[in-house]
Amino acid sequence: MKDNTLLPLDNFKKGHGPLVAVVLDGMGFGRDDGSDGIKVSYTPTLDHLFQEPLFTTLKAHGKAVGLPTDDDMGNSEVGHNALGAGRVFAQGAKLVGEAIKSGSMFTGKSWRAIEKRCAAGGTFHLIGLISDGNVHSHMDHLYAILKKCEESGFPRVRIHGLLDGRDVGATSALQYFTPLENYCAEMAKRGCDCRIASGGGRMVTTMDRYGADWTIVERGWNTHVLGLGRMFSSATEAISTYYEEESGITDQYMPPFVIGDGPDPVGPIVDGDCVVFFNFRGDRAIEISKAFEDQDFSHFDRQRYPEVFYAGMMEYDGDAKIPANYLVEPPAIDGTLGEYLCGSGIRSFAISETQKFGHVTYFWNGNRSGYIDANLEKYVEIESDKLAFDLKPWMKAVEITNLVIEAIESGSYDFIRVNFANGDMVGHTGVEAAIRIAVETVDLCLSRLLAAVEKAKGIALITADHGNADCMWTEKKGVRAPMVAHTLNPVPLIIKDFDGSNGFRFTEISAPGLANVAATLCVLLGLKPPADYEPALVEPLSRKASP
Repeated sequence: MKDNTLLPLDNFKKGHGPLVAVVLDGMGFGRDDGSDGIKVSYTPTLDHLFQEPLFTTLKAHGKAVGLPTDDDMGNSEVGHNALGAGRVFAQGAKLVGEAIKSGSMFTGKSWRAIEKRCAAGGTFHLIGLISDGNVHSHMDHLYAILKKCEESGFPRVRIHGLLDGRDVGATSALQYFTPLENYCAEMAKRGCDCRIASGGGRMVTTMDRYGADWTIVERGWNTHVLGLGRMFSSATEAISTYYEEESGITDQYMPPFVIGDGPDPVGPIVDGDCVVFFNFRGDRAIEISKAFEDQDFSHFDRQRYPEVFYAGMMEYDGDAKIPANYLVEPPAIDGTLGEYLCGSGIRSFAISETQKFGHVTYFWNGNRSGYIDANLEKYVEIESDKLAFDLKPWMKAVEITNLVIEAIESGSYDFIRVNFANGDMVGHTGVEAAIRIAVETVDLCLSRLLAAVEKAKGIALITADHGNADCMWTEKKGVRAPMVAHTLNPVPLIIKDFDGSNGFRFTEISAPGLANVAATLCVLLGLKPPADYEPALVEPLSRKASP
């Protein structure tokens, strides 16, 4: 059995209070202009922190977090993986791309099972997000699967497409659905009956996470499986109609729709069919997977539970084995910071609201569910409100702050990590007034946390997992459009040492990224980081300065 004990740093004096790591989700370091939601908000706490001696910025996108290219925006999943793992692992989009290129996606047992069913007359269904946002899915992956369907001689293919409007333009759905419908029509001419069968906006249909609102999954089940809902002759007709009927509607909140020939849906899921959920990211794929796989299911009345072969693009939860079948092996992340801290007897506390609870636990722990050591750890989830985030942009930040302060004052923990979800969740709405309230809420809560850390003579490390609120809109030819996706901006890294037992200085690291944070946390705790971690950003003043 691997020894996860970390050795103490030489000549390190044990500190007084806890180390508190704060993730300002979706709050990157922007352009410092009117589009920058952090810049235009009242943020006296952050303004002061950005002047601290131990302030720098980190890369939080692209290759720095395991994505294929530096044109790929970061996201909360890969960001928290990097924060908690201390190393850069190839992530979902890259793994899927490699599996398609090598052909391994179509040689495993899951694809062989799909081919067998389709050869026996079953319909092949694909459910997933229709965009090239590359956060949950990518259109290239869908087209690669459709091409393989033709090569394999599948008689019928049905696509149940979820609208994005979050990792891409807010009303960009037709840019993806129109060419997809045309592609399906060409496939049909070549002998493969391929059609889009249903759809809906990702925030109201199918893609719930962390059990926040199972009615979202129920809506998807009714639409994709049962074929129930408002019916249209095509997906483009449905999307265009919704645009016309409701001014200001955005793709992510578009109501579900069903495609029909006359009164009959063209693609309900029935016994003998195959279903692949082609998103590669796990958090918004687990609940729909449970709906397809769990015999004993009580979250909603499925009305009809068809006997199908279900597979995910990837394994979305390695511990719970969800789903049982998948096309691409997930990244194997071991030796996480949590494992080492538990192995070293460090008492930890982790907290966020529902929307980011899995990020500060599951993703932080290398896609691992539950506790590493329940005797040393405590995880707290504050239930998120079930309404659009621009309607209550302060979210649960105050409740989270209150409990973190209690944890600090209790003296029961050596390491506390907290995620404030506001910058990301409200940033995705593109509503400028709400974004400013979200940012100012986090700034105020951060000031309260820092006061508690100071009183306890602890250390605070503040960073973010990626950008979002730092760009509220873009402008082209004098016309502004809401920016609802993540950004490519760097994120801040600030260390505020209220303990003073040792003192720290920056090491010399070129192009530091989120993966450097885990080793940094080890050093701040007085522990020698694992040898295979990306190097720490700081060192104690007691050590000889870096050459």
